Amino acid sequence: MSQSEQTVDRATDLANPDRAALLADLARVLPAEALLFEDEDLKPYECDGLTAYRCLPWAVVLPRNDDQVVAALKVCHARQVPVVARGAGTGLSGGATPVAQGVVLSLAKFMRILEIDPVARLARVQPGVRNLAISEAVAPHGLYYAPDPSSQIACTIGGNIAENAGGVHCLKYGLTLHNVLKLRVALVNGEVIEIGSHALDEPGYDLLALMIGSEGMLGVVLEATVKLTPKPRTAQVVMASFDSVIDAGNAVAAIIGAGIIPAGLEMMDKLATAAVEDFVHAGYDLTAAAILLAESDGTAEEVAEEIAIMSTLLEQSGARELRISQNEAQRLKFWAGRKAAFPAVGRITPDYLCMDGTIPRKHLSHVLTRIAELSAEYYLRCANVFHAGDGNLHPLIMFDARIPGETERAIAFGAKILELSVDVGGTITGEHGVGIEKVQQMCVQFSREELDAFHAVKAAFDPMTLLNPGKAVPYPRHCSEYRLTGSAK
Repeated sequence: MSQSEQTVDRATDLANPDRAALLADLARVLPAEALLFEDEDLKPYECDGLTAYRCLPWAVVLPRNDDQVVAALKVCHARQVPVVARGAGTGLSGGATPVAQGVVLSLAKFMRILEIDPVARLARVQPGVRNLAISEAVAPHGLYYAPDPSSQIACTIGGNIAENAGGVHCLKYGLTLHNVLKLRVALVNGEVIEIGSHALDEPGYDLLALMIGSEGMLGVVLEATVKLTPKPRTAQVVMASFDSVIDAGNAVAAIIGAGIIPAGLEMMDKLATAAVEDFVHAGYDLTAAAILLAESDGTAEEVAEEIAIMSTLLEQSGARELRISQNEAQRLKFWAGRKAAFPAVGRITPDYLCMDGTIPRKHLSHVLTRIAELSAEYYLRCANVFHAGDGNLHPLIMFDARIPGETERAIAFGAKILELSVDVGGTITGEHGVGIEKVQQMCVQFSREELDAFHAVKAAFDPMTLLNPGKAVPYPRHCSEYRLTGSAK
């Protein structure tokens, strides 16, 4: 009997024979350090960044190589035990929340950058590599990895792929989908496949696009080949202050309408900037109702021309003050404030929900006005931080879970924002995924026939529904129940 089997044999809860049998099988194929099953060891995995929902799994598997991932998947498949793949746990929609009587498959030890090809401008990495670590590794070659979520210092490429993450520069450089060339994936039965290629196109269905953003429901990423982007020669940010959120929204429309695609175009309202400035000291205007950060990058001539055009448009839209970064340190400081918005808000409230909806830019003013009305209706503060250029909203709903009823009010408030996004022709997510947080609002956005099609895709990869079950796509009966409550139309 191996050390792993002996440890499990001593600690197994004999009152649960199914769990005992699963742990025994896993212990036979994994080293002792790769299998966690004591409650105190499972606690850190009970939720992801959406802490309102928690669940202890039966076990956590921490493999070090592909063979151990495959072995664990085969055991779970044979025993029909659900598996939830997990990266750094920074997700905000509950995509990595464990399933009761299931296994968490953590890819945290898959941290190697396997290859850097500066000529072809690509890197081959394991899923546990941090987003920012890629840019740091390829910086000597004058390259970087473009998608930059606010959590890039901690979030992993595997998680980015699961959620199709974006970031403040996704307006110009695209989401994860646009920056991944190839994936190596383990299917639910342990079979390993490769999808995508180094070419711009390949025959057959675009399985790469299907896998990216599938929230771990179709396969487990073992390796990714990502595109690298040349660092721009220069970059500059103009920060504009507005006395009205509506004016700031109109400025966004004016910039995009002029045919300019900024490297980044971000907005924060007064409540958000106050939280951020106290935390980061980025030099934000605390008297403004809203601020816009508009960045241009490229050659010095291109940047100078674009900054001048944007400055004129911002002033014409009602900006009462403009500040243009004068050096790289100041540019990074402006962005540091925006990227620190989520932890900054966490300092001023016991709990918050970070919502994620996307709307047509022309409805920005209307939606922000309606969010303010909902804030008053639910008696909860809401700070607005968002990727204004593509209409991706991130309202931060503040509450105190210790006060009876506040969690429920916050969740209801968030649901209203998502349904409002759909009402104006938008969608319930932009980059955080659906997970368990927004699964009910899928009933608002999609018809029964569309949901059936989603389930058919899931069944083609995972007929027993073992990979991340209960996430992202509701069953029609759940939609019927949701509509009966009056929460959906």
